[in-house]
Amino acid sequence: MPHLILEYSANLADATSIGQLCETLAHVLDAQRDEAGARVYPRGGIRTRALRCDQFFVADGDPGNAFVHGCLKIGAGRSQAVRKATGDALFEAMKQHFEQAFATRGLALSLEIVEFSEEGAWKHNNLHARLKNVSS
Repeated sequence: MPHLILEYSANLADATSIGQLCETLAHVLDAQRDEAGARVYPRGGIRTRALRCDQFFVADGDPGNAFVHGCLKIGAGRSQAVRKATGDALFEAMKQHFEQAFATRGLALSLEIVEFSEEGAWKHNNLHARLKNVSS
């Protein structure tokens, strides 16, 4: 973990732009460090993905209105300061990515962070071992 899932209205952006956003947000997650300077999220666990919503209704129904909602799922146990820094960094990157769209249309951006316990998660992943010798 972390897994960042973006839902976005189909009228907002093309696949290239959303792909770039996914890459940017993955780099933001990878750059997060705790109060002691240690990596917050293991690189092998970082996932970003986007789901295009073809059916949507935003605010007053104006067909130009758009939205992006991000849900970051992380394992429990990180400090409130780390969660806030992560949320602030991700949300700032989202705002920058959609700055032009925000200036020209109705746009709702949102982000939430959801923690879960390891007890309720099953994982099978060889990426951590594969990335172990890659320099940070």
